[in-house]
Amino acid sequence: MAISVFDLFKIGIGPSSSHTGGPMAAAHRFARGLDRDGLLDKTARVEAVLYGSLGLTGKGHGSDKAVLLGLSGEKPELVDVDTVDERLAAMKSSGTIRLYRSREIPFVVGEDLVFERKISLPGHPNGMRFTAFDENGETLREKVYYSVGGGFVVDENATGADRIKSDDTELPHPFTTAAELLARCRETGLSVSGLMLENEKAFGRTEDEIRARLLDLWRVMSECVRRGIAKEGMLPGGLKVRRRAHQLHRQLQAEDPGSDPLQTMDWVSLFALAVNEENAAGGRIVTAPTNGAAGIIPAVLTYYDRFVRRADGADGRPGGGADDDGVVRFLLTAGAIGVLFKENASISGAEVGCQGEVGSACSMAAAGLTEVLGGTPEQVENAAEIGIEHNLGLTCDPVGGLVQIPCIERNAVASIKAITAARIALRGDGRHFVALDKAIKTMRDTGRDMLDKYKETSRGGLAVNVIEC
Repeated sequence: MAISVFDLFKIGIGPSSSHTGGPMAAAHRFARGLDRDGLLDKTARVEAVLYGSLGLTGKGHGSDKAVLLGLSGEKPELVDVDTVDERLAAMKSSGTIRLYRSREIPFVVGEDLVFERKISLPGHPNGMRFTAFDENGETLREKVYYSVGGGFVVDENATGADRIKSDDTELPHPFTTAAELLARCRETGLSVSGLMLENEKAFGRTEDEIRARLLDLWRVMSECVRRGIAKEGMLPGGLKVRRRAHQLHRQLQAEDPGSDPLQTMDWVSLFALAVNEENAAGGRIVTAPTNGAAGIIPAVLTYYDRFVRRADGADGRPGGGADDDGVVRFLLTAGAIGVLFKENASISGAEVGCQGEVGSACSMAAAGLTEVLGGTPEQVENAAEIGIEHNLGLTCDPVGGLVQIPCIERNAVASIKAITAARIALRGDGRHFVALDKAIKTMRDTGRDMLDKYKETSRGGLAVNVIEC
């Protein structure tokens, strides 16, 4: 079993990797299978049923839109976000979809797409069942899929470790725990990013290809920050949550850069808010490692790019900024930590609460920043541990089932926390009391003990104590 950094960081569409990206990918996989096996022309009707957390919060997370787009042949990383609303309106108006860009069939949300709020499938809280029928109503194919967090989708036959990401690639430096990761670094003399780079090559990519793909992810992140800053108005969904990034940006630009020693942290909050407002609006984002936590790594990486003095003495923008090598090493290191969460716990809010989303992203960002600021592997592990330890028990309780409250602000706070974790670790020598492996295990155990109403069901916490306007 092997997980690539590109499994954890994927270009996609908001507002949720598990509730939007996952259902779209599953619907696309189902439709593609019909086409591949010669069943497309025989299909007269398709039924999609969303269970558990998808049934409870899917409407607020855009799961219905995702299924429509996926069945139409769209994939999260390629769909044109600027034309989504127009296309969905046309489908709703006509009561039809063009199945896998080919066969037009009737499809009505509420009849052919059902949100099952009372039943969960056994494999995971995010379960889906797709069924294709012929013109006589006979079943042509039925498939169950699970969206297990971060856009990962598995079918009903996947159990245990296979639910994470099954891959038979043999890595030169395999690791499944932080202790093993540190041991590999000591044995090889490699940094965390260097070791992760060697493992990435085992997937058949050259170093130049790996760097190019990582820098493309960084480009998408940066564009998302810029779009989020540029846009004003209300976010969709009915809560009437206004975008704040644009106004905050104007305020910060008008201030004297030296007037407040903590002003840099306001910029970090701005970067995170911008990304998560774009995510909430259904924009193009990078799953890192989920959509709900997509603002943390871009915010911390943008902080590094703009405000951290480079090794050659140059300051961040204006007048320089971090170089491409730093960006690549940051993302590789963050990816290595993400592997540990994915293999040993979960990054799904529906499975372990928001500690699995914001907590893991905070840990990953802290590790990446520590690496590029010159930290040792031991300090990287320490920063990652601090990042998750102080997010343990964090619930997923979105108001109105929307990825807005408390999700947007939560990313800003976690971004600051990640920077703090990196700074604490860099002031030490890497020795600390709680190991990262213990913290990840604790997160997993805490998620198992957490009541379901606090795990992306909108049945507890802020979701029931805040009046929807």
